[in-house]
Amino acid sequence: MKKFVYSAFFWLFCSSFILGQVKWPAAAIPENLRENAHAVMRKSETFYTVRNSGEGQRKVHYIVTILDQQGIEYSTLTVRYDKLSKVTNIEGTLYNTLGEKIKTLKKSDISDQSGISNTNLFDDVRYKVGQFNYASFPFTVEFSYEETDRNMLSYESWYPHFDSENLAVEQDFFKISVPASLDLRYKELNGIGAAVTEENNGIKSYSWMVKNLPVLEKEPYAPRKIKYGPGVITAPNEFEVEGYQGKMSSWKDLGEFDNVLCKNRDILPEETIAEVKQLTSGITDPVQKVKKLYEYMQNKTRYISIQLGIGGWQPFEAKYVAEKGYGDCKALSNFMKSILKSANIESYYTSIQAGDDKADILTDFPSQQFNHVILCVPMKQDSIWLECTSQTNPFGYLSDFTSDRHALLATPEGGKLVMTPGYGEKDNLQHRNIQVVLNEEGDAEAETSMLFTGILQDDYASAISRMNDDEQKKFMYSQIHIPNFDLVKFSIQNEKKTIPVSKVKNSLLIRKCASKSGTRMFLNPNLMSVFNQILPVTDKSRKHDVELINAYTETDSVMFQLPAKAIIEAQPAPVNIETAFGKYQSEVKIKDQKLYYYRKFIRKRGIFPPGSYAELADFYKKISKADRAQVVMKL
Repeated sequence: MKKFVYSAFFWLFCSSFILGQVKWPAAAIPENLRENAHAVMRKSETFYTVRNSGEGQRKVHYIVTILDQQGIEYSTLTVRYDKLSKVTNIEGTLYNTLGEKIKTLKKSDISDQSGISNTNLFDDVRYKVGQFNYASFPFTVEFSYEETDRNMLSYESWYPHFDSENLAVEQDFFKISVPASLDLRYKELNGIGAAVTEENNGIKSYSWMVKNLPVLEKEPYAPRKIKYGPGVITAPNEFEVEGYQGKMSSWKDLGEFDNVLCKNRDILPEETIAEVKQLTSGITDPVQKVKKLYEYMQNKTRYISIQLGIGGWQPFEAKYVAEKGYGDCKALSNFMKSILKSANIESYYTSIQAGDDKADILTDFPSQQFNHVILCVPMKQDSIWLECTSQTNPFGYLSDFTSDRHALLATPEGGKLVMTPGYGEKDNLQHRNIQVVLNEEGDAEAETSMLFTGILQDDYASAISRMNDDEQKKFMYSQIHIPNFDLVKFSIQNEKKTIPVSKVKNSLLIRKCASKSGTRMFLNPNLMSVFNQILPVTDKSRKHDVELINAYTETDSVMFQLPAKAIIEAQPAPVNIETAFGKYQSEVKIKDQKLYYYRKFIRKRGIFPPGSYAELADFYKKISKADRAQVVMKL
């Protein structure tokens, strides 16, 4: 019966193909592209034409087969546009498993949606969304559209894998054309291959093609810079945006363009200048002056994004922020810069790629790679860095949102690329002191006193500033990794320092803190810091370096008051492991019917060679084993 069904399917497939009804049959996808894939890009073409320094055109056409529910996102076309761009000629076609056309995208299937978010007061970002509501897998969709672009600060970037872990690529083609007088800068990434170039009638073209790329294999702890897989990033030497002209053949040029956008936007109302003078009267230490004025800015303003045309790049005037009390990262940083200027303190408007765990920019390729603006205040000793969008950040603290990466200072001499400060294992601390009373049934009462500093306190600081009492309690439940417990009471206190501190106290009732079997009780003395990160190890050779981003130090001191009848039968031996990636120590001691557990884990940051991955995996495996070691008691 199965043989008959397969034969019938094959006959139907062949018949349809001969009759010309089949275009993209799912059965034609090579088997190696199906492995670990939820979708396969059958064919993709992107043509980007630079008409002049102020305008470009993008033409996109692609066909993708969705293999299962996890790939359903590819059945929707989403195209962003705004005041500086226009989307036209959207077309779409739906094909069934056999590759037969079953539907064409109608105008009624295309919606026009606002891109305004909760933090955006005004925003001209919108989305054209075309969608097929179909889920008989596998099926295929074909989309195409055209876009006119007048935001020429950025040219097209091309990543065949779309930064997806489960998309295979059968064929993808990218071509960019520019007038010979403008030139083009580009950078080929992660083994994409060399460009094919040609020149006709004063137009230079550069093209790349890839075929038969399986699902992108993302190795654990691979450097952030390779996460997109093979690709190409392009950029202009000269550009124009809404009448503002600039260059970016060097970082100096790009920073100078920021100066052009900020020119004459630092004028403050007289009453604001008077407030600044009053606030800083009698303060002689420049650092304390900056601190006083930063806290003044925090109390006076709030973050709301306003993105309209060139406003996506240019800050609103300082006077506007002073009067309205709000602004986006550009406006608030410019406002803070203007305040400091009125106090005769120099500072630099600073562009940066923000985000937790974000890849650093490509420092050898000057281009618009930034999504955020902060402020740098140069001092004789160390520069002061100010996150101007936060009403709660401690003075001089960046958090992992903007720390340890390159940023572009807009100095009077032009752009200057520098590193923001990073936070190491001495800055990011977690100290736990826990007192536990264990009864004969294995239940327990616990009092915890915890201290978090640096980036490890970020979540707790956010809980205080943004959550009500009920939300804070839910948050605390999410932070305590014990199987069965009740949170009786808790408190969180924050200390605003350059390296900020959160102090957290909990009272807990823990059910089955220790498990019983007959007259024996089994206890894991590591109550709250069990390491769960087991890294996969395969026979394949590691391709990429190992990058550890965040460094930190954890220390635990736990005291268990044991039941009066408990007799220790077995306890874990002390563990001491030291590697290039960090250090781990743990020890159990028994005294006066009390069990004392000590643990210390230091994780370092850095980039290590590919061959070191197996050593890292072994290190983490040993930590996980030591963290699960049990004490055996007889009652």
